[in-house]
Amino acid sequence: MGDVDSRRGIAGRLLLASRPVSWINTAFPFAAAMLLTTGRVDAPLVVGTLFFLVPYNLLMYGINDVFDYASDARNPRKGGVEGALLPPALHGATLRWAVGLALPFVAVLVALGGPASWAVLAVSLFAVVAYSAPRLRCKEVPVLDSVTSSIHFVSPAAYGLVLAGAEWTPSLVALLAAFTCWGMASHAFGAVQDVVPDREAGIASIATALGARSTVRLAMALWALAGALMLLTPWPAALAALVALPYLVLAAPFWRVTDAESASANRGWRHFLWVNYACGFLVTMVCIAWALGVR
Repeated sequence: MGDVDSRRGIAGRLLLASRPVSWINTAFPFAAAMLLTTGRVDAPLVVGTLFFLVPYNLLMYGINDVFDYASDARNPRKGGVEGALLPPALHGATLRWAVGLALPFVAVLVALGGPASWAVLAVSLFAVVAYSAPRLRCKEVPVLDSVTSSIHFVSPAAYGLVLAGAEWTPSLVALLAAFTCWGMASHAFGAVQDVVPDREAGIASIATALGARSTVRLAMALWALAGALMLLTPWPAALAALVALPYLVLAAPFWRVTDAESASANRGWRHFLWVNYACGFLVTMVCIAWALGVR
């Protein structure tokens, strides 16, 4: 009975480490890219969606939770929806499960794709590992941390487009550029709340380098740029430009935030997690309209 309880305990910890609240942020871009390009449900779509739903997130966040344990243990917001706090005894098991669960999916996706899709998938997986793994630690290189974090969410969409054989038009490039700006803005804004604990722990980030106030303003500029880039896409995709507005509204109260008050940005970040779902619904409606050929 004890072994069963232990396994259940590990499974629960791993589930928490994979950040279920964020699963949709990686699975949806891939699935939407595939469906809108091919218009069919097939093996690449199903396997890829399942991979980007759970294994990809466990790999990304599991590695992060293992190698960030020392700093996370001093961060009061860790241990829940905003990040697991994995005890050292589970670190080895977490890495084994994260890699072991991802490998079969990667093998199948490689078999289903070609050289171009392999290259995109390789970049995606490298970004997942490089963000937190020792010696690479992109998360501790200001600006590169936001770029790498954005790749985590943009690369599933880019991979889906390449795997599906999409035609690369200027509007498609504008869409991915907008998504990249959104990802960088989201990471930068999320880093603001940790300015004080990160500096105390000697951890660099875009927010510790630029300061809380400048980072909030940069995030808002990037969200606004993302909206402007969406206006370069054809109707009805251009409607997604409106999705930038809720993010600007939630960040606006922190326009003048100081480094000493940066922890207050956690209030905005908690709202951000749920705004994502509302905006995701709007984007889904736009995708459906696009698929139906609404003009």
